[in-house]
Amino acid sequence: MRYSIGELARLTGLTVKAVRFYSDRGLVPPAERNSAGHRLFDATALARLDLIRTLRELGVDVATIRRIVDGEVTVADVAARHVGALDVQVRVLRLRRAVLAAVAERGSSPEETSLMNQLAHLTDTERRRLIDDFLRDALGDRPELAGIARTLTPELPDDPASAQVEAWIELAGLAQDPEFRALLRRLADQHKGGLRRDLAAEVRDAVTPALDAGVPPDSPEAAAIVDGLGREPGRLREWLDVANDPRRERYLELLAVINGWSAPESLTPALDWLAAAVS
Repeated sequence: MRYSIGELARLTGLTVKAVRFYSDRGLVPPAERNSAGHRLFDATALARLDLIRTLRELGVDVATIRRIVDGEVTVADVAARHVGALDVQVRVLRLRRAVLAAVAERGSSPEETSLMNQLAHLTDTERRRLIDDFLRDALGDRPELAGIARTLTPELPDDPASAQVEAWIELAGLAQDPEFRALLRRLADQHKGGLRRDLAAEVRDAVTPALDAGVPPDSPEAAAIVDGLGREPGRLREWLDVANDPRRERYLELLAVINGWSAPESLTPALDWLAAAVS
């Protein structure tokens, strides 16, 4: 069976101009010409045009399509290369989207927008250097805090979701905040033998039942709970000034998003209750 250019166009969904273009370039040669010199095509041309249309819709350029139809490369080889290229494009688009979303949410100034864009496009080595510098400044080079430093280290995956990129931008901003660094230094300095992460757990375990039961923080029951923590009220107040800073909890929330961890339990209600109880 033979097909005219118009029939091929109708059967493949291409325009007559497009069919003629591919034929002129030798991608779809005619099987013969009629007495009037018009090109006629066979079923092979129909199948080849369908392949060409599919490849063009997938973003394959005409030069590469020629190599495929000439048998120089396979469709699978070309597809593999395009997947890799598209992965790079998707990553770039995710970064752009994350920066723009953060700018829109914060109403950022031009200067802040530029900074967030730089943070989003840091290399793995640059991100690691930024976090290492932050943790070294905040916790010092104390060997007993090495484990704590590891638990505070974000690990942005190779193919992050937009939410992870947005979280990284905000966390990196926190890490560069001198006041936040000083806050963590105070927390570390309060526990010279090692960072007492267990105190937060003690407070949670002791205070949460009281919160659930509606125990007032100025009641004798609350005073007994404070005494049970085994710390002087003055020392508790010093610890609370740091532990109950919203930036500390926000850092842990962002860290969980970046690392793909479960969202951390909020200690704010328990810490607020304790702050009222020791005031």
